[in-house]
Amino acid sequence: METKKYSSYAQIEHDLEILKVEREIHYQKIRLSFDKTKESLAPSKTISFLSNVYENVLSGTVGTIIKTLIPIVINWYLNKKRGD
Repeated sequence: METKKYSSYAQIEHDLEILKVEREIHYQKIRLSFDKTKESLAPSKTISFLSNVYENVLSGTVGTIIKTLIPIVINWYLNKKRGD
């Protein structure tokens, strides 16, 4: 890093003002990023996402097959446990 030489207090004040504004910009960027992350992890977003996945997976022919097989697999598993 290059050392800067100042010839007046006005130059120092000018650079300090620039650094203050840059610090505020970085702070606001971090805050915005945090808010976006918090929003994306909100329960409503997660539930909405899971709902969309559920609807997409269980729609159409494949969904019908899965919906039919789930009770069969559960009954088989429960009967298997009872048989032991």
